[in-house]
Amino acid sequence: MYKNILIAADGSEHSIRTAERAAELAGLQMGAKITIIYVVDVDQSKTDVLTQGDKTVIDQKRKERLEPIEDVLQGKDISYEIVIRHGEPGPTIVHYANDHAFDIVIIGSRGLNALQEMVLGSVSHKVAKRAKCPVMIVK
Repeated sequence: MYKNILIAADGSEHSIRTAERAAELAGLQMGAKITIIYVVDVDQSKTDVLTQGDKTVIDQKRKERLEPIEDVLQGKDISYEIVIRHGEPGPTIVHYANDHAFDIVIIGSRGLNALQEMVLGSVSHKVAKRAKCPVMIVK
């Protein structure tokens, strides 16, 4: 079924629920592996540099956003890895998913960036339209 699962995460409540759903799917398959992709968009990256200045602090804060997701997966003893990319979230997630032969992408219906969602359209919608594998959108 789903042995190679991609979770698109940003630390929002929706992305924590994606981890819970991914853990359920992975628990049904022996040897299933989850990859968590966190995309830092260009505007957020600039803001982080201007407000924090220190790359070490910025990297630590990004990792802290993913800790609740890691907690879910560690609690279920599921193998996972974290991939951090920079770019526009929708196309970056699609490109990564299509290049790595995932069985499914699981993404939250909403993320942390409400302005981008209103102006550019939903990241989850972009991923669902362009990914070559099935996409599950979690509310």
